[in-house]
Amino acid sequence: IWLYCIFLKTVRCDEVLATPLPYSAFSSSSILGADFGAGYAKLNRRVGNGGWSPLDSDRYRWLQVDLRGRKQITAIATQGRYSSSDWTKQYRLLYSDTGSNWRPYRQDGNIWTFSGNWNSERAVRHELQYTIVGRYLRFIPLEWSEEGRIGLRVEAYGCAYWADVINFDGQGVISYRFRQKKMKILKDVISLRFKTSKGDGVLLHGEGQQGDYLTLELRRAKLVLQINLGSNQYGSIQGHTSVSSGSLLDDDHWHSVLIERYRRSVNFTLDQHTQSFRTNGEFDHLDLDYEISFGGMPVSAKPSSGGPQNFVGCMEGIHYNGDNITNLARRKRVDTSSFRNLTYTCPVSQTFPAFFNSTSTLQLPGQSEADTVSVSLQFRTWSPSGLLLFTPLMPGGVELSLVEGKVVVHIYISQGKNARVDISSGSGLNDGQWHSVHFLALESFAMLTINGDETSSVRASLPIQIRTIGDYYFGGYFPRTDLSPSQRSFQGCMQLIHVDGELVDLHAVEKGMLGSFENVSLDMCAIIDRCVPNHCEHGGRCSQTGDTFKCSCDGTGYTGATCHTSVYEQSCEEYKHLGRTSDSYWIDPDGSGPLEPFKVSCNMMEDKVWTTLVNDLPPQSAVSSGSDPAQGTVLRLNYSMTTDQVNAITSSAEHCEQYVAYACRMSRLLNSPDGSPYTWWVGRGNEKHFYWGGSGPGIQKCACGIERNCTDPNYYCNCDADQRQWREDAGVLMYKDHLPVTQVIVGDTQRSGSEAKLTVGPLRCQGDRNYWNAASFNTPASYLHFPTFRGETSADISFYFKTSSSYGVFLENMGNNDFIRLELKSAYMVSFSFDVGNGPVELTVRSLTPLNDDQWHRVEAERNVKEAVLRLDKQHREVRAAPPQGHTQLQLYSQLFVGASGGQRGFLGCIRSLKMNGVTLDLEERAKVTPGVKPGCSGHCSSYGMHCQNGGKCVEKYNGYSCDCSLTAFDGPFCTDDVGGYFESGTMVRYDFMSDSTSAPVGKGVSGALGVEGNLTQEELSFSFSTSHAPSVLVYISSKTQDYLAVVLRHNGTLQIRYSLGGLKEPFTISLDHRNMANGQPHSVNISRQERLIQLQLDHYPTVSYSLPDASDTVFNLVKTIFLGKVFETGQIDPVLIERYNSPGFVGCLSRVQFNRIAPLKAALRPAIPSTASIQGVLVESNCGALPLTIPPMSAAFDPWQPDSGEFPFNEERVNRDGVNRDSAIIGGIIAVVIFTILCTLVFLVRHMFRHKGSYHTNEAKGAESADCADAAIIVNDPAFTETIDESKKEWFI
Repeated sequence: IWLYCIFLKTVRCDEVLATPLPYSAFSSSSILGADFGAGYAKLNRRVGNGGWSPLDSDRYRWLQVDLRGRKQITAIATQGRYSSSDWTKQYRLLYSDTGSNWRPYRQDGNIWTFSGNWNSERAVRHELQYTIVGRYLRFIPLEWSEEGRIGLRVEAYGCAYWADVINFDGQGVISYRFRQKKMKILKDVISLRFKTSKGDGVLLHGEGQQGDYLTLELRRAKLVLQINLGSNQYGSIQGHTSVSSGSLLDDDHWHSVLIERYRRSVNFTLDQHTQSFRTNGEFDHLDLDYEISFGGMPVSAKPSSGGPQNFVGCMEGIHYNGDNITNLARRKRVDTSSFRNLTYTCPVSQTFPAFFNSTSTLQLPGQSEADTVSVSLQFRTWSPSGLLLFTPLMPGGVELSLVEGKVVVHIYISQGKNARVDISSGSGLNDGQWHSVHFLALESFAMLTINGDETSSVRASLPIQIRTIGDYYFGGYFPRTDLSPSQRSFQGCMQLIHVDGELVDLHAVEKGMLGSFENVSLDMCAIIDRCVPNHCEHGGRCSQTGDTFKCSCDGTGYTGATCHTSVYEQSCEEYKHLGRTSDSYWIDPDGSGPLEPFKVSCNMMEDKVWTTLVNDLPPQSAVSSGSDPAQGTVLRLNYSMTTDQVNAITSSAEHCEQYVAYACRMSRLLNSPDGSPYTWWVGRGNEKHFYWGGSGPGIQKCACGIERNCTDPNYYCNCDADQRQWREDAGVLMYKDHLPVTQVIVGDTQRSGSEAKLTVGPLRCQGDRNYWNAASFNTPASYLHFPTFRGETSADISFYFKTSSSYGVFLENMGNNDFIRLELKSAYMVSFSFDVGNGPVELTVRSLTPLNDDQWHRVEAERNVKEAVLRLDKQHREVRAAPPQGHTQLQLYSQLFVGASGGQRGFLGCIRSLKMNGVTLDLEERAKVTPGVKPGCSGHCSSYGMHCQNGGKCVEKYNGYSCDCSLTAFDGPFCTDDVGGYFESGTMVRYDFMSDSTSAPVGKGVSGALGVEGNLTQEELSFSFSTSHAPSVLVYISSKTQDYLAVVLRHNGTLQIRYSLGGLKEPFTISLDHRNMANGQPHSVNISRQERLIQLQLDHYPTVSYSLPDASDTVFNLVKTIFLGKVFETGQIDPVLIERYNSPGFVGCLSRVQFNRIAPLKAALRPAIPSTASIQGVLVESNCGALPLTIPPMSAAFDPWQPDSGEFPFNEERVNRDGVNRDSAIIGGIIAVVIFTILCTLVFLVRHMFRHKGSYHTNEAKGAESADCADAAIIVNDPAFTETIDESKKEWFI
């Protein structure tokens, strides 16, 4: 058993490394006393004073362990000093091969802070996220016991590490010769480790005479992999592929590389970060000749211009397809003849960098009272601005700063108020690369040199003599003095600092022998590239400073802190249910997935939504003879999107179709019934298909062959008869898994006289299975389970829900400690909670209205390395920023549970369109086999029925809803499209009610809905019209008795409503005497009656009420026929109406005519729908009678219906044909108004005198008895009326 345990520890790389070491292997910055030495800092040991404690407890103390050789370290553990109040609560870990140039342990994109101990006895162990390799470990305490001081005992776990190392001097190259002259390689596995202080150089290279190559190269401290598996001789297939990874790779630390290739699939791994990609082109093999070289290109492969530099640095563990290259080099089995002096050790770095943060400062001494300032240094940073140096002078001072990526020098002098001399040079110096700066001020001039380019040095004259004080502040200057630099701090690294021409010994600074520093990390450069790997998704542009990054998402189609969330909807179906109409829209079928948004045409029908993808093949494209008769003529179709984008449409659609037509003359198509096809088409997945439109897969026939009506019954396609007349085979391809058509290969156009024309229509798809994919949870314990959710650094979840319950868990996924959960917390609150290792976080949003209203609500949640967001119904939103330090990866292990899990309160209701990181979960399929859960969900109209307008009825469908417009005067997906027509002179529309024996009074719902004769006590009539001709009959509704309802335009263009229901000798009329409605503009009329109460609304004016006289009957008996435009009735009819208004008939536009539930004009224009409507004359469908009103609102002080209120706005005689007002027209208008007023008075008197004859002319609105006419009554009755009319805006109907 003991041997077995030893074997397991060896395999697991979990050996104890520190405890077996001697006392001398431990060292520290200081010790509190002899019994507190570093050698006593072994885990669980009690010797000495039970551990290490430094003399002072601050952040500059460290404990170092020499492992006596390079080791692989997989875990570390700490413990407080035995039986004391001294322990370390937080610390950092550094490691190194040489005891210098330390490298901090990083995790989740930050220098990692380990949590330590909270007492002196309990050991806390941490498994490292990745294995590190080093000889020296250094522990840096950051926080310690409040009751005591720093106390520490440590342990490291791992195993031995050994690898052959080769030092490359920039001249030598290792050439690995192949066993064969030419290698045709299908699979590659290449691995190596390298370290360098140079940002450029070739690590490996191989090429072939056919143009194939493989190169791994450092460029500006980034690693670039270039691979080409072959390009064709015409250049139409380009195989070159280039992928870059990492940055700051010239840090003189070890970096590991692994390249795995199988055919065109490549995994490129650098320091635990893997990029997977496919090479360009169509070839699978890498064809290399003779050799592959490491450390540079062989002389024979370099271009005459010199080519890229060779690698300078060290490599170890070089493996190429199973061969250990470094071991072969040691044994002289590979060519190393180009090396001057081949060594197998790696030299120690001679640089001593210093790392600065926003609170750091380094003070160094220089010569005092000197007349020269000479400072040089190298720096690297991501921050655009920061202080590099400040030194006070006598008087004034010198500031050397980085400002927006360029170096700026401010020389403050005493002459003049706040006088200074400025020098600047360089640009884009905050790119993370090392840059050198040299500043010299001597006697009467100053000079600034960047990156050693003395030819570009900037000079300036100084009006004073320099006198130094001798204090130089690097990276920060915080004293508040009369003269302070414009920049206060610097975030980045510096090295090779020279003051007064002498290199500063930073080793002496670290030991306290020279200068002073605060919050500076010496002998290390811990700058982090926060944009590599790039957390900005979908092409978002990353920018950074020393401690954070941000993403610019402009122009990407995505939004959010990391450009993760699409700004577009997933399909045309979703746009429809947002109330959108037919148009072109950008869609993103996979949301946050890899597919880019693209534009499609959406056609919103009453019951379907069609998505249309157009190709570039013109209709009736002539097919020319190909150069190779055996290959045929290839016609390629291109769509305005990628293949993956098209497949996303077809995969989620319920149905797809594409029209194809082949017109032929002596050009055979499929050669059916049993020959090899002359023509075929290529669809999805580059598969060939030998059926044509109207047929199906596996059936080598055309539509006529299926329907058995081909021109020649011996063939299954019209074109296969090979006739000299033009024939055509056309139809629709409907097997969506084969669509779209991408190529058509036509084979029979080579013969003399053969001709063919091809048409391939757009791809049309309808339905969205993802959007309507739903499940109903019927019991609190019911749930669905799916595989573990993978959203380590970026996760988004979106779905719709509806419920009548006030709580329940929507979904959750658990890890060891991590979790993610979405929950309905109450009838008004939704919660999004998660833990990525920093402790639970909960976001909540509260709705102003109840969420358990059994209507659909949308939830969107997102978590990334920058923030977490929860949004409800696209309105309510909460955002929580991620902590600047801490865990960022979400580690989940359990299954994903939708509905309920782990004892949580179950969700009762429906969930649909559940999408996680762009992937829609198939709830319906899983619900079919899960007890307590049913696929689908009914009740869509409760949420979307509001989109059905103008009386349209919402109809439930399994996947969604539709608007039934059959009982309305409108069409369209939401019953908003007017149905109207243009009437010529003499045109008439007639709608007959069906005979019925019913004579009892009924409501409008019965007669209107059934379209049968009936007796009405209430009715509604609405329509709109435009005309310039009068008189005319607009609408006439007759009966089998003398009852009728008529709406007419009189000779002067005014509107009159005539009611005859019996009991009166003459019809009851409502006349609008002062408004010309035959003015070419559209007008709407709404009339409703209930018993005696009549309500009238014209255009956008308020409703006015009228009342039938007491003597009038209230029943509209036996409604018979509706006439539009003209009356032709054989029964009893009002002779006045016929004589005055019926001839020559209405000329103009009528639209959206509806009487109760009958739409006679729509019925006449839709002959496919059975009805009793008929048309006499010419009726052209048009919505010209329903154009939007062009009359603007009028002021409340202006009364258009009172002659004394000013100019009469509807008097069309005021405007000439040329649109110019004349003085004579104004005078004539005034005279006309006076005469018209007199006539109105006379008519009123005459009618008042003859009112005993039973003729009622009622123009009075209730509450407005003093008004002269109905329109005036509107104004009098409504003091808030604010309509104004701009007489200059006229519309002429031609």
